[in-house]
Amino acid sequence: MTDSTRSIRRRTRMAFLALPVGLALTLSGCVTAFFPAVGGGATTSTPTGERVAENVRPFYEQQLEWESCEEGMQCTTATAPMDWENPEAGDIELALVRKSAGGDPIGSLLVNPGGPGASGFDLVADSVDFATDARLQANFDIVGFDPRGVSRSTPVSCLEPAEMDEYLYGIPDAERGSDAWIAEVTASAKQFGEACAANTGEPLEFVDTVSAARDLDLLRAVLGDKTLNYLGYSYGTFLGATYAELYPEKVGRLVLDGAIDPASSSYEVNETQAKGFESALAAYLDNCIGSRDCPFTGSTEEALSTIGALLASVNATPIKNTDGRMLGSNSLLTAIIYPLYSPDQGWPLLSEMLASVMNGNAEYAFTFADAYNGRADDGTYADNSSEAFAAYNCRDYTYNADPVRMAAEAAQLAQAAPVIGPYFGYGDIGCANWPYPDGAERNEIHAEGAAPILVIGTTNDPATPYIWAEALADELESGVLVTYQGEGHTAYNKGSDCVNNVVDSYLIDGIIPATDPMCS
Repeated sequence: MTDSTRSIRRRTRMAFLALPVGLALTLSGCVTAFFPAVGGGATTSTPTGERVAENVRPFYEQQLEWESCEEGMQCTTATAPMDWENPEAGDIELALVRKSAGGDPIGSLLVNPGGPGASGFDLVADSVDFATDARLQANFDIVGFDPRGVSRSTPVSCLEPAEMDEYLYGIPDAERGSDAWIAEVTASAKQFGEACAANTGEPLEFVDTVSAARDLDLLRAVLGDKTLNYLGYSYGTFLGATYAELYPEKVGRLVLDGAIDPASSSYEVNETQAKGFESALAAYLDNCIGSRDCPFTGSTEEALSTIGALLASVNATPIKNTDGRMLGSNSLLTAIIYPLYSPDQGWPLLSEMLASVMNGNAEYAFTFADAYNGRADDGTYADNSSEAFAAYNCRDYTYNADPVRMAAEAAQLAQAAPVIGPYFGYGDIGCANWPYPDGAERNEIHAEGAAPILVIGTTNDPATPYIWAEALADELESGVLVTYQGEGHTAYNKGSDCVNNVVDSYLIDGIIPATDPMCS
């Protein structure tokens, strides 16, 4: 994997991506309409001076034991209830890594890269300079954590590598959308869900964003912070907004970058993202056509049609890779989407990849698809992000796998985004066959009474389209919109001095922009 590909992977892992149904499940998260109080009985005070229910007191009073681990950093493990509604039912572990502030710390700044399923531990341990700039590192202890179900925390575990290959890259025999195809995909989804239940055990039922937000409050308290300072990217914006809804009085300074709209339905998310990726693909082609190494000629519309034909071609006749895997439309679409997250580095590589596929070579496309899926050259998987992604999405949404409804929605997706949309349909199949199918309804998040919350949106973000940032900032009672006029996924620490100054001034000094700065 090249350095450029590794850099794009870091950015892509801060992602909120609807994968085609053959690869994974429809995406994202939501919030329940009702957040019940946790625990019961007498309350008691914790070291931070707050009062919590007696049955969660041992968790809030735990002392973290930090040890030197990554270069210049410290690591520890916290314990949380498996089921916050029944804390006595069992425990889970939450892994943390910390880079201590260079100066006198304001407090902790917890960072989440998104996914759901991406590792905040790895983001800070491996790429703290990618996640935060020098000013934040001087003023805060930067804390990365793996949410429940993810990587070093008590993980979701489903399939062995060879089985995961078949789940992510396998190609159904029947024609896409046919009854036989639906039956094949349904069988694969059931097998995957059953494996997750068998290999993860009881914690699988409680891998959801509301539970993860309750964990986040626990981490805040055991780190010694009376309020939460938080930087959430992509799906991490939903986790942060959910925290604010649950604990508005404990909101310190929250930055939500690459925001999602928690009120969007599963289908609305799919359609908006399909259009977002297609818009980003058109922007790439606008930049590409006429340049020396561009594999396309003619207009942007003609090039989009060529890419659509290429996807249809590998859908009908997959290309065999050197390792025996077959490149179908799902894997090629992932390979196309992957570099759209980071235009500066990704667009040139996208040209090379598309040229190679048009010449009948699948290797470059699999390099991109593997990088997104966390698959190493030896066929193993570096993390469990795909499994955790599925677990969160299936609990955070409601799904309906009625074939008539899915067919109608698939037709709408194809009309909304003619190149990408045809491969975004039938996503409800996976989660409708999850072991715990009673997902949450989608609702607006208002976080009434919370301190100001910064919401950042990029105007041509392919993964979290700008309209979601507008919506979330409007829904939040204290939401403050910051617009970045540009391309790519997320905006902070990606080259805009304007965005960086707004975020740093807010997190460090509490300064809220009087109006949207419209950064570029």
